[in-house]
Amino acid sequence: MDLTILYRGPLASCDYDCPYCPFAKRRDSREQLRADRAALARFAGWAAQQGEHGDRLSILFTPWGEGMVRSWYRRTLAELSRLPHIRRVAIQTNLSCRTDWLAEADLGTLALWCTYHPGQTPYARFLAKTRELAERGVRFSVGIVGFPEHLDHARRLRADLPEQVYLWVNAAEGRDYPDAEAALWTELDPLFPFSRRPHESAGLPCRTGESVISVDGDGTVRRCHFVRAELGNLYDGSYRAALRPRPCPLAVCDCHIGYVHLETLPLYDVFAGGVLERIPAAGPRPVS
Repeated sequence: MDLTILYRGPLASCDYDCPYCPFAKRRDSREQLRADRAALARFAGWAAQQGEHGDRLSILFTPWGEGMVRSWYRRTLAELSRLPHIRRVAIQTNLSCRTDWLAEADLGTLALWCTYHPGQTPYARFLAKTRELAERGVRFSVGIVGFPEHLDHARRLRADLPEQVYLWVNAAEGRDYPDAEAALWTELDPLFPFSRRPHESAGLPCRTGESVISVDGDGTVRRCHFVRAELGNLYDGSYRAALRPRPCPLAVCDCHIGYVHLETLPLYDVFAGGVLERIPAAGPRPVS
């Protein structure tokens, strides 16, 4: 089996306080952190064993909070990256963590999905981190949320980042983008039109629930983060019998980690080899 897994444990704490995020400056108790660490260790142990069954895994960690400031996430990423049956292991991060741990990882397998949050960290510090990644040979993308007040920051990033680093722009949740404003963002991210509006998805074929699944800290398997129906549990293997092609039950899909898997969109070709870390195969191209 060749399976893509989006893992989201109970971690919900973050070191940033972005006004558009419900987990801003949220603190987990020691008990909650211990629970998250144990859940991650259990998942990593399961993932490590799957090579014995001939399965190949691609894993994206999508924590509600910031995982990379926790040692157990850094260690797990490095360890999983060195396993031969792991095709890709990636994580969404604000890049506030140190980068020396990357020396322990297989950079042919590991990748980072980085987001810059203006006002939460000095620009020079964030840019320096991206340069450290580039110098180490890490695969990574960089993105920003498309608020009007972020436009100049995004332009500065595009000018300062290496040309080969993809700068993506996420449409702000619930925001309508008139054509003139959308054009400004598309100049920076030619793929922004995919993010600009929610995608009608009801009844359309989607890879989630067949070759892509979502897993939480208890091992509950769902087709994706946005559909609550359960397919079984990872650890008792009950999910395997539930994997099959199935249409999307939701009216719309408005998040990249969801709609990227819609079979009616060309994004598996656009991001071939870099779906999890959001890196286009041949650089971003204008959407026709």
